[in-house]
Amino acid sequence: MNNENLKISIACDHAGYNLKEYLKIKLNSQGYLVKDYGTFSEKSVDYPDYIHPLAKSMQNKEHKFGIVICGSGIGVSITANKHPDVRAALSWTEDIAKFSRLHNNANILALPARFISKRKAKKIMDVFLSTNFEGGRHMARVSKINIS
Repeated sequence: MNNENLKISIACDHAGYNLKEYLKIKLNSQGYLVKDYGTFSEKSVDYPDYIHPLAKSMQNKEHKFGIVICGSGIGVSITANKHPDVRAALSWTEDIAKFSRLHNNANILALPARFISKRKAKKIMDVFLSTNFEGGRHMARVSKINIS
């Protein structure tokens, strides 16, 4: 893994805060350079305030991968996917994370903090980060995602 692949951005809302903090520890222990876009407590916040800056950093290619977390994972994935060249994939199993990378070249993992354990989230994250895009027939499909 080269140094560029080690750069990861992470953001969450209040419901995802504890999971974000747990995953940051795991990422740091694996040698990743983590940029935390917040939030920084369990105080109620509006997730777009944290997800838009992360997605913009992905759009600008400042990080190869991102992780976004809220209670269901839905709001953060919808928000992130508003940005060109961002492909956020809501994943609650390792297989979904694997295929989001293999077939869709997803670059942001969205996690549902209220529906999976920390241990399960770590497994999903590890699969997401270790799976390469398959390319081939999937490349043409992925290239048709952006509308602008």
